Amino acid sequence: MAGFTPDEEIELYEEIKFEPNVMCEHIDKKLTFRASQLEDGDIVCFQKSPKADSGTQVRYPDIPSFLEYVHNRQVVHFRSLEKPKDDEFCLELSKLHTYDDVVERVARQLGLDDPAKIRLTSHNCYSQQPKPQPIRYQGVEHLLDMLVHYNQTSDILYYEVLDIPLPELQFLKTLKVAFHHATKEEVVIHSIRLPKNSTIADVIIDLKTKVDLSSPTAELRVLEVFYHKIYKIFPLHEKIENINDQYWTLRAEEVCKTNDVPEEEKNPSQHDRLIHVYHFTKDPLQNQQIQNFGDPFFLAICEGETLAEVKGRIQRKLQVPDEEFSKWKFAFISMNRPDYLQDSDVVSARFQRRDVYGAWEQYLGLEHTDTAPKRAYTANQNRHTH
Repeated sequence: MAGFTPDEEIELYEEIKFEPNVMCEHIDKKLTFRASQLEDGDIVCFQKSPKADSGTQVRYPDIPSFLEYVHNRQVVHFRSLEKPKDDEFCLELSKLHTYDDVVERVARQLGLDDPAKIRLTSHNCYSQQPKPQPIRYQGVEHLLDMLVHYNQTSDILYYEVLDIPLPELQFLKTLKVAFHHATKEEVVIHSIRLPKNSTIADVIIDLKTKVDLSSPTAELRVLEVFYHKIYKIFPLHEKIENINDQYWTLRAEEVCKTNDVPEEEKNPSQHDRLIHVYHFTKDPLQNQQIQNFGDPFFLAICEGETLAEVKGRIQRKLQVPDEEFSKWKFAFISMNRPDYLQDSDVVSARFQRRDVYGAWEQYLGLEHTDTAPKRAYTANQNRHTH
């Protein structure tokens, strides 16, 4: 019936169950049906008897191992992380394949010599997008663990080819830092990759090799910016391992003696105070609620300095034409409430209070319309972000 030759030796197995797990037992051909407990409706599977001297290596040498494969096989649609909507290729794999099995098959499909340079990312069944975090090297046991998202199972995985092996990359931390030049409007985003135990001082050293400084003596500081407010100046000794740049912008800016950044901002004396200065406008549709925009910055003010004196320095720093600058209003803002200032007001007198949650909630506000052209952002990153 199978088309085998009459003298072909065959093995018999009984398939007892297939779900939820395969159960398949060898049948002794010398026993009767009753002795083998074979009844009407039972399933008997057959195969050619494996020849011990053939020397041929087969992946599934017997029926139980083949049924186990059929039970666990999974066609996976692989997509490039850079084109997350399009299938690049499909592979038939086993849900029991290990992490190494999967990346080895992907590398073979791509013609890549080193499977360790493959990084995989799971699929979010709800957003139909790649998950934000890739799969760590050998971070899951089996293919099934890569495909399960909460209580759903996907058949999509995203891949990318790295320039260094993933185990090596995982000892490194990659940060995206937006560099603000002192005199140019362009902002360039640099990808900084350093060992996880590195510090902000190491980030600055690395940045200096990549950026065009306005002066050879220029120094850099790194800030945490969120919704157009400065939340933190990173100390040089801070470790980069715990810095999360997924939601906040890491900004590096020059601190040097130029027309834009006065020397007192770099080394404020005991009579100077470094204050936050933010742009804002009022939203008429939201009950005149304050909306911040643009690039926040620091300004050193002297004891007894009036608003008229401070305004002159701000205008020179931002290079705003007289006609436009004359329309700007200035306010001391604490906890989102503006207190408008006159030219004769002493600015430092307003920044004496300490009962605020953070310096970003007490700042000098520049009220004007957001008419400035958007800065040009130049990406300089290796990893595609999504």
